[in-house]
Amino acid sequence: QVQLVESGGGLVQAGGSLRLSCAASGSIFSIHFMGWYRQAPGKQRELVAAITGDGSTNYADSVKGRFTISRDNAKNTITMYLQMNSLKPEDTAVYYCNLKPTWYQNYWGQGTQVTVSS
Repeated sequence: QVQLVESGGGLVQAGGSLRLSCAASGSIFSIHFMGWYRQAPGKQRELVAAITGDGSTNYADSVKGRFTISRDNAKNTITMYLQMNSLKPEDTAVYYCNLKPTWYQNYWGQGTQVTVSS
């Protein structure tokens, strides 16, 4: 059983910063992929940033240079972060944490709301 708990969302003015956290716990024996997705009202869920098991990162073009994904592997808990700077109103969405311990396993967090006011 794997649990993902996100935190750090909230309301911020345009140009501000937020840091999202995703704490992953449970029976995690490997990491194939971890990522942050977001879904705005009326839009499809999209991948914002990803980090693979070997630490390679990838970003959506819309957030490159503004967002930074990172991961901390502790003994019993893996924590993934998303540092979001220079936030824009179009970054407003529910942000979801995703973990794929292997290519055939897929877990989601409950989501955290990020609202950027203009």
